[in-house]
Amino acid sequence: MNYELISLARSRYSCRSYQAKPVEEDKLEYIKECMRMAPSAVNRQPWKFRIVRSQEGREKLQSCYSRPWFNEAPLYILASVLHEQEWVRADGKHHGDIDVAIAVEHLCLAATEQGLGSCWVCNFDAQRCHELFQMPETEEPAVIIPIGYSAVAETPTKTRKAPQELFFEE
Repeated sequence: MNYELISLARSRYSCRSYQAKPVEEDKLEYIKECMRMAPSAVNRQPWKFRIVRSQEGREKLQSCYSRPWFNEAPLYILASVLHEQEWVRADGKHHGDIDVAIAVEHLCLAATEQGLGSCWVCNFDAQRCHELFQMPETEEPAVIIPIGYSAVAETPTKTRKAPQELFFEE
């Protein structure tokens, strides 16, 4: 048996310390293709991903989430839900957030595979971000992912619940 995915999942962590080294274009292209291949409800792909590298764009994002470690990242991907494109279940459950989350985790795993660090940033000023990036009303910023080479020498230890707390058979 091949266990590459479990190894990758175990090595992915929330990176909060980045080197000043830029992310190579071929690595970014690989990450983007992995995101593009993510599944979504009814294949609607209700997302938009802004690649933010310019000083102006970086300053916009940094004004929406101000942490010293966040400012170190050389690259950000701002993931948004396109509400007019998301699938809605018969009971009214919207799936755009779920779809974006799947694509973003593809991003994080692909970044890890490429030797890069990433971190989910959800606690940001989404309204300010919406305004600064002049998004249409039907677009909602969901998560910011800083990406870059980790300044940490080794993968931090993860704490996870025991399997018996998580899995139940009926």
